[in-house]
Amino acid sequence: MAQKNQTGGTEKNGSSLLYSKSDLKEGALQWVPEHPQGQVLLVLSMDNTCPSSSFDMDLCADKLQSLGIQVPMDPWRRLIQEAVLSPQVRRYLFYSSRGCQIAMAMVFYISLWTNLYSTLQLWSLGHSWGAGVLVTLVALALTVLVILVIDGHQRKLNVNTDVRLAAVNEIFLKHNIILGITDVLDGPHSILQLCFVHFSPQRCLQALAAHITHLQGTQAGLRDRLNKLCVVMDVAAQPGLGVEEEAPCEESPLLPRGVTLNKDPVTCSELLHLIPEGPPQATAQQLLVIFSACYARLLVTGRLPRASPGGHLGHSSVPCLCQFIQSTLLCC
Repeated sequence: MAQKNQTGGTEKNGSSLLYSKSDLKEGALQWVPEHPQGQVLLVLSMDNTCPSSSFDMDLCADKLQSLGIQVPMDPWRRLIQEAVLSPQVRRYLFYSSRGCQIAMAMVFYISLWTNLYSTLQLWSLGHSWGAGVLVTLVALALTVLVILVIDGHQRKLNVNTDVRLAAVNEIFLKHNIILGITDVLDGPHSILQLCFVHFSPQRCLQALAAHITHLQGTQAGLRDRLNKLCVVMDVAAQPGLGVEEEAPCEESPLLPRGVTLNKDPVTCSELLHLIPEGPPQATAQQLLVIFSACYARLLVTGRLPRASPGGHLGHSSVPCLCQFIQSTLLCC
C-alpha cells in the first residue's frame, strides 16, 4: 500500500516517487500545463544495495498520466529494465557510486600515507615531526587530485549508463521529457534516482542542425569527432569462418564427431558508431538522443558548466542541450 513520505512523495514496495515542489500546493497534487525548461517533473528512487529492490513503474505511469503525458508503458518499461536494472549495470552503478568513491579515496589516502612514511623511515628521515607533516600534505594533495580526476570523468558522457538510456529518451523526447540516472547517499545506502526532466528539443534541434551544417562546410574533422561516439559489441561470428575442410579418412580426428569441446558460440568484437552518416537534421536528432541522459544527470546534480549567451533556457545559468553538445563534442 502506498504511503506519503515527508518530502511529498509516495513510497511503495521499497521504492519512492518524489514530486517536484511546483506540483505541490497545500498537500494536493496539481498539474502545471506549461513546465519551464529544465524542471524536474518527478524522481524515481530505489535502494541499489538491496538486490530485490526496483523502480516502481506503475506508480511512475500514474504520475505521468496525472501530468497529462500519455506514453505507452510497455516499451519504456522494458527498455528501462534492460538499460538500468540488469545485474551487470546495477553492479557498475554501485561501484561507481559516491559511497564507493569516498571509500576508495580513503583507502588510497591511507595506503599512500603509509607507503610514503615507510619509505622515509628507510632513509632515516621519518623520525621527525616535519616528515610526518610533509607526508600528510603530499598524500592529501594526491588524494584530492584523484578525486578531481574522477569528478571530471563523471562530467563526461558515460557509455555504460547514459548511452544505455538513449532508447528510452528517444521515446520520451517526443513528449518533451528526458531521463537521467544518478545516485545519492542515504547513510550506508546507495540510492539510485531516475530523473524525469521537462525539456522541449525543438529549438535545440534546429540550432544544432544549423551548427552541424556550418561545420560541414567549414571544417573537415567533423566526421572524426562524431566517430568518437562508438561502442564495442560482441557479435556472433559467421558460421563459415571457422569451419575447416573435412580431413581424409587416414587423417580423421581421434575423438568422435559428436563430441563438442566448446559449446559457447564464437563471437568477435565489432565497433558500432552511434552517429551514422546522414543529413544534418538526422545527425542533430541522434546527438540529442544520445546526450540527453548525460545532460539530465548533470543538470540534476548541478555539474553543468556555465551557460553562454543565446541558450534556450531563458535566463538560466546553465547551458541548453545543444550548447552542451557543442561545447562537449563539436568544439574546435
